[in-house]
This record gives sequence, structure tokens and C-alpha cells, in this order.
Amino acid sequence: MIFAVPEEVSAQTKTNIEHTLKFAETAADTAEQLFDLNLKAAKAAGGDVVKQIKALSGAKDIQELTALQTAFAQSNAEKVAGYGRAVYGWVSEVQGEVNKLVETQIAEMNKSFAAALDKAAKSAPSGSEFAFAAVKSAMTATNQAYDALTKAGKQVADITEATINAAPAAPRKKAA
Repeated sequence: MIFAVPEEVSAQTKTNIEHTLKFAETAADTAEQLFDLNLKAAKAAGGDVVKQIKALSGAKDIQELTALQTAFAQSNAEKVAGYGRAVYGWVSEVQGEVNKLVETQIAEMNKSFAAALDKAAKSAPSGSEFAFAAVKSAMTATNQAYDALTKAGKQVADITEATINAAPAAPRKKAA
């Protein structure tokens, strides 16, 4: 027994596979970028630790030791904050790419569903208009809810970004 696959189903399946592959590619690129960022941060931190230990071991008195510790603490705090900003920027970029993929897929699914609904409505028995109107109304309400959630998420992201960007840098102290 052979089953015929409607052209719409075949096209939708192909589109879904393409979206899945794009999402997988984005995820792989993202993992690679995070790995690279962490590797660079670890190398830099290792080098800094060696330099700091050498400097601390060469301190001639308690004042110089205290000044070096203060300077290193400040420098390390700035580097941690910079790393945090880099990770946040990277996460924001990835989130934007994923959001675009999801929004595109949702738009295509809505379009396909609306077309299938219209096609079904044309061949439906009379008196079923109310049922189709209810489904269309539910679809509109779902899309509006999705839009509201998307806007709320963007507002949270904007507030978070503003907070990170507005974080005051600690005042620099010069070693004595």
C-alpha cells in the first residue's frame, strides 16, 4: 500500500528540516565561540597569576605588598567585569539569532495553518463558519500573546543590558 504525501506536508517538512539544521548550526557556532572565549580567558588569567605571584614575591616591604595586592584586586575585578560583558554580549547576539529563527518558523507555521484552515473552510458544510471563526480567533489571540511575551522579553533584555553598561567602574588606586 502506497501513501501519497500531500505537497504542503512535504514542503513543510522540508522547511522544518532546514530550520532545524540552521538552529543546530547556530548552536554549534555558539558553543565554539564560548569555548574560544573561555580558552582565551583561561590563558590570560594563567599568565596574570604568574606575573602577580612574581611581583608579590619581589615585594620589599608590607606597604609594597599591600599596594600590589590592591592593584591586582582592581585589575582582576575589571577583567572579570569585562569577561561578564563579553559573555553577555555574546549571549545577546545568540539570543537574537535564535529569536529570528523561531519567529521565522512561527510565521511560516501560521501562514501554513491559515492556508489549510481557509482551504478546509471552503469545503466544510454550511453552518460550520462559527467553528472556523473560533479557530481563527484563537490563532489571533495566540499570536498576540506571543507578541506580548516577545516584547516583555525584549524589555527585560534592554533593562539588563542598560544595567550592565551602567555599572560603575571601580576607582583606580595607584600603587605606592
